[in-house]
Amino acid sequence: MSDAAAVLTVDKVTKRFGEVTALDQVSLEVAAGEFVALLGLNGAGKTTLFQLLSGLYVPDGGTIRIYGHDMARDPVPALAGLGIVFQQPTLDLDISVRANLSFHGGLHGISGREQEARLAQSMARLGLGDLAGRKVRELSGGNKRRVELARALMHEPRILLMDEPTVGLDPATRRDLLAHVMELKRDGVGILWATHLVDEAEGADRVIILHRGRVLRTGTPASLIADTGSGNLAAAFMTLTEAKGAKS
Repeated sequence: MSDAAAVLTVDKVTKRFGEVTALDQVSLEVAAGEFVALLGLNGAGKTTLFQLLSGLYVPDGGTIRIYGHDMARDPVPALAGLGIVFQQPTLDLDISVRANLSFHGGLHGISGREQEARLAQSMARLGLGDLAGRKVRELSGGNKRRVELARALMHEPRILLMDEPTVGLDPATRRDLLAHVMELKRDGVGILWATHLVDEAEGADRVIILHRGRVLRTGTPASLIADTGSGNLAAAFMTLTEAKGAKS
């Protein structure tokens, strides 16, 4: 994949916290309309990477480019078309679903009729129309996640970052959320989905295995299975991470 085809390019990114290297020379790309699963155990560095991608932290080395914009040199246009659902909920629990989405739209300069149209579209897409006036605190965990996704889509991003978005959700709700995201992929949105759950990566276009801050392997689920001589992706993941652990 060339940089021109990628909506997100991470090139040799390193991040340290004191003497701990959380990310070590991490490189990856996501294209428009591509679902990329970032698969790693808890503590692999997935959340740290997302914090760098969202501008919360600055890398100690390497570059991040979103739509060709260098995050270090030109962060505003880089972040303008980025949709993010963090692992930890970030909604205002004491205002309505509509108010949460409206506030987010305002931050992106969306107002008036355009905001109303975007609100209606986002809520309809996620099945939230009947919940528009409800306070977020009153919603189930699954519906809160749907609100966060609807909010992330308000400014029509070209790339969507999902950091362990199904944590705490029941299996049926997990499948529903993943199905919603796959619809976005078909609409041309590039998706980076971070997870420690192998089954969520099985339908990905590509899987990036992150372990102890390093990229161990990148490939399609089928290629990772074949390369490791495994029977399924879960076994391939275990083979790769356990082999690395034995050498560390």
